[in-house]
Amino acid sequence: MRRTKADAEETRASILRAAEQVFFDKGVSNATLEDVAKAAGVTRGAIYWHFANKSDLFLALHNSVPMPQEDMILQDAADPGADTLALIQKAAADWLAVMENDPQRQRILTILLRCNYDSELLPVLARQQEIDDFHTSLLEQAFQAAAEKGRLSTEWTPQSAARALRWMMKGLCSEWLLFGHRFGLAAQGGEGLEQLFSCFRTRP
Repeated sequence: MRRTKADAEETRASILRAAEQVFFDKGVSNATLEDVAKAAGVTRGAIYWHFANKSDLFLALHNSVPMPQEDMILQDAADPGADTLALIQKAAADWLAVMENDPQRQRILTILLRCNYDSELLPVLARQQEIDDFHTSLLEQAFQAAAEKGRLSTEWTPQSAARALRWMMKGLCSEWLLFGHRFGLAAQGGEGLEQLFSCFRTRP
């Protein structure tokens, strides 16, 4: 029976779903493609049809996680009357709320945090760095817009503000994911963001 494009896409999706669970349960380094094939109910040949190796499969799983859309902030920040810092703060708070309510995103990011990036998985680490650099650049542009409007305190540069925000967000999410969701990510994270952004703002 001839396979259709829809069949192939469904097989690929089922492999990614299985990989997500297997990698979460066993860790990427300890998991094998045979484990993933068994969980997906397919042959190893089916996996190799869609993915060159475990690293390629892991990278596809990594790419399936929607990332914060800082580029949308830049569009709104172009409005001379926009409160750019408020836009950035809201985007960060929204990201925390989405994380707290999205089990799939939680599993995939937990896998990334637990992963031992050996030589086989270095492409995934490189991809993470690429995404991180891109989002940091967008945030710097947004903070630059706030500075040009006179709303960013002169104690901060756009670069230092962007780094502080990303470090805070990463620290919050990492601790929340790795240590049992022991605090309210959106609620307490939102409080932390409020305090951080009060430092960013110019004072009368």
